[in-house]
Amino acid sequence: MRLPVLVFDIETLTDLKSGAHLYGLDLPVADLAQALVKLRRQESGVDFQRLALHEIVCISGLWIDEQGSMKIFSFSREQHSESEILTKFLSIFDKRNPTLVSWNGSQFDLPVILFRAMYHGLSAPSLFDQGEIDQQKRYNNYQNRYHHRHVDLMDIMAMFNGRHFQKLDDVAHLLGYPGKRGDGAYHVPEYVHQQEWQKLTSYCEADVLNTWLVYLRWLLLKGQLLLNDYRDLVQQTIQFLSTQAQHADFLAIWRDTSQRTEFTAVDFISFPTH
Repeated sequence: MRLPVLVFDIETLTDLKSGAHLYGLDLPVADLAQALVKLRRQESGVDFQRLALHEIVCISGLWIDEQGSMKIFSFSREQHSESEILTKFLSIFDKRNPTLVSWNGSQFDLPVILFRAMYHGLSAPSLFDQGEIDQQKRYNNYQNRYHHRHVDLMDIMAMFNGRHFQKLDDVAHLLGYPGKRGDGAYHVPEYVHQQEWQKLTSYCEADVLNTWLVYLRWLLLKGQLLLNDYRDLVQQTIQFLSTQAQHADFLAIWRDTSQRTEFTAVDFISFPTH
């Protein structure tokens, strides 16, 4: 495992202002969302908006440094504009070149970040350079599908075949991790509109944590982690989450789901029950 590692995820809403501008709509704000959904259905047959119209309301990350210490963080609309969220996230790459880990990051998260950074006139060469500035990134950059500076687990585990794409929730749950079972609904619009920022960041961070656990299992599969090292990192993750009050539910669900597979049944043996 090449450290540092940054596991990340974004949450978005439809940018109504940009959508109105793109389609030339002169409607009250209350009617815009429904109009944009109808237009999108006519275009593509689905409700999911084109990437450039996804306004970022939260970016969460789990940072694992060279010493193996962990830190989880979120930049959300509670305190920051979208431009400020992006600036803070992109500045990480100006200082460090972490291994970036995501689920569907190649097809969603990074393209959305690209479009929204351009929308706000931001510069992010450390993330989007493909060798024009740093020649080393010609051979290992964050955009190339087959480079491992950015590990998109959904793409890799599907062996780069879209017919094999899986949901993070399903894969995590299948492997004995929490996923989002019991509450699979998409709550982001509700959290933003009701200004429930703690729920928003916990929701986003849960995806980050599930992605991290799947990443560890993928490294074990590839032989980049030995079994003892894998077990140590799982225990370290459990110990870390035990200090994070906002993830007590995640830890409790993990304790339960870990018992559903023989391999993960030992995850909490050394962790006391409170």
